[in-house]
Amino acid sequence: MTEKTYTIEGLDCPSCASGLEETIRLLPGMEYVRLDFFSGILSAQGNYKEQDLIDIIQKSGYFVSTGVQEVRKQNSNFSLKALLNFFWADKHFKFVVFGIIVLALTYLLSPPVMPAGAILALRLLALGTAGYPIFLSGLRALFTNHTININLLMTLAAIGAVIIGEEVEAVVLIILFSVSEILESYTNDRARAILSEFVELAPKTALIESESGEKTMPIESLGLGDIVIVKAGERIPVDGQVVAGQSEINQAPLTGESKLILKSVGDDVLSGAINGQGVLKVRATRKVGDNTIQRIIKLVTEAQANKAQKQKFIDTFASYYTPIMVGLTVIMAVVPPLFFGEPFWNNGAERGWLHRALSLLVIGCPCALVISTPVTMISSLIRAAKAGILFKGGIFIEKLSQVKMIAFDKTGTLTKGTPVVSEFRSVDCSGETYCEACDDLLAIACALEKHSNHPLRHAVLMAGIDRGVADRYPSARDLQLRTGLGISGSINGQTATIGNISLFEAEHNTPQELKERISTAERSGQSAMLVCDGNSVRGYLSVIDEIRDNAKEVIENLRNLGIKSVMLTGDNPQVAQEVGQNLGLQQTHASLLPGDKLEVIKTLGATGGLVAMVGDGINDAPALAIADIGIAMGGSGNAQVLETADVVLMSDDLYKLPFAMRLSRFTNRLIQQNIVFSLGVKFLAAILALLGLTPLWMAVLADMGVSLLVTINGMRALRFEKAQTFN
Repeated sequence: MTEKTYTIEGLDCPSCASGLEETIRLLPGMEYVRLDFFSGILSAQGNYKEQDLIDIIQKSGYFVSTGVQEVRKQNSNFSLKALLNFFWADKHFKFVVFGIIVLALTYLLSPPVMPAGAILALRLLALGTAGYPIFLSGLRALFTNHTININLLMTLAAIGAVIIGEEVEAVVLIILFSVSEILESYTNDRARAILSEFVELAPKTALIESESGEKTMPIESLGLGDIVIVKAGERIPVDGQVVAGQSEINQAPLTGESKLILKSVGDDVLSGAINGQGVLKVRATRKVGDNTIQRIIKLVTEAQANKAQKQKFIDTFASYYTPIMVGLTVIMAVVPPLFFGEPFWNNGAERGWLHRALSLLVIGCPCALVISTPVTMISSLIRAAKAGILFKGGIFIEKLSQVKMIAFDKTGTLTKGTPVVSEFRSVDCSGETYCEACDDLLAIACALEKHSNHPLRHAVLMAGIDRGVADRYPSARDLQLRTGLGISGSINGQTATIGNISLFEAEHNTPQELKERISTAERSGQSAMLVCDGNSVRGYLSVIDEIRDNAKEVIENLRNLGIKSVMLTGDNPQVAQEVGQNLGLQQTHASLLPGDKLEVIKTLGATGGLVAMVGDGINDAPALAIADIGIAMGGSGNAQVLETADVVLMSDDLYKLPFAMRLSRFTNRLIQQNIVFSLGVKFLAAILALLGLTPLWMAVLADMGVSLLVTINGMRALRFEKAQTFN
């Protein structure tokens, strides 16, 4: 089976790309094919003959090369100079200029200077020259791809105009259409250039340290464990760990965070980040194809295939729209003259029904309609990626705009995810400072936690290290995880347990004083654990995980957007209630196991409206998967998170969430504007054509002018809250 990628150049519009894709799909042995208009990337899979595929593409008038070619670096900004340069570089523009010159000459040399027959010949020459690329493309589409594209419609309209004696209008029609196509191509090129900026983030070479000294090699040749030298101002080429040096790095291209982050020996760094003033030596910890910047590029480009429902509808609608319009054109040209005695040819200032039908034919191209959604979606996807937000497809932008409720995990999402032991007390301690009995309590807790995967393990061990008691006892043996309750194990032959109040009330005689202390701690938002040695309850530890600084503000922003916020946590109800009240959450669900979160998500979804789930790790994967849209935080270094969630916030900044919500709603409005505007103008133009009030050149403006306007409007998503930064 052949599975290859090709780069196609010369695509004019999404309709052309769609027609070519359908033709390729009919090749014998072709099992899968997808052609992306914006990138020009064709993916093909099956037992097809490659030469047959190449022949079809070339016969259709396009250029093809194997593989994903390096994107030509372009200026993504709009400017008059860039526009003029683009016009002059366009190979079709020279045909247009020649046609304009020849048409102007026919007025300068009009009779009696030159006979009428010669004038007609010159005007036909102008038409043939200016329209040559258009005519060729239209005929290729008809005979090679068996499709009707805008170029074919323009060809038929021009021929019809000549037949009815309006050869000047035919030339003007082709010239205006050609100029409009170049303008549209220019705007599409700007969109492609913006997409190519992500490709530019990935360095092409790397300076490595080897036994023979330093040497430069292609990025594709790097392997795991290679030591890469990153000098000041350079982009880091790999995901890896710093083994030498210290420097501040800029991760804004990846995470959208504007602040510089200090990196030193032992710290992880991400590919695509920009090194500051120092020199770093980085050991590669991921393969090049699996590093962060490559995954971002892959997700952004592939996201275009995961179309929104509106885009799917428009694509289906467009497939019927053009044939219907061609049929109406034939009816319009034939029925009134044949059955109602209306004029077929132009009669002085009155346009005949053939002329009216030709105007309708020009209007019949769905270009503006087809391009209205994808150009907006790709602009939104790119804007989000630049802010450190990855959408897996346009469908998730659309879904996020419809979300009415967001369920948050607590630890690591609403809180910082770095709990610390705030207090530990032995039942035998009566003083204000920690005593030997307190330290022994902490030492037992450390022995139990050393080899566990308990969420609070790190907090307990760090407290033990600070007090110098972490290694007082050997690591507990025969560990038994009591899911959602605690841990038991053997220390020097004695059974010991650390767990929550529910476990101890069920299995141990817990002093009332301890219960009261624990209740007080939990009411203040702390999590409390009891420790026993044998059957003797030794005391308790309280752990606090601080609420993120911006969490309350983010919840308020979401409320202002009409979004309800709820919290799902495995923590006890008292702690959860305290955190929920501090943040202003509408609902709080506590003491939840991973499976319980799924059921809560289902229940929330049944109340009406789409539900999003926000989590920070793999433990939230089931809930992320079952929610209408799963949103993962801090996914820049976690490949599994990138695979699980529908939307990934590349850093731990909660501010990205309301930004993503606003962007999705803005994108949805742009798409609605484009669709309504495209259909509205075409409907109005069709009515005017029916009444004989639309010359062919006006029909061109109604079609290509609208295409240009919806493209520019869709690209407004690239500038959405441009000043937005994440600190």
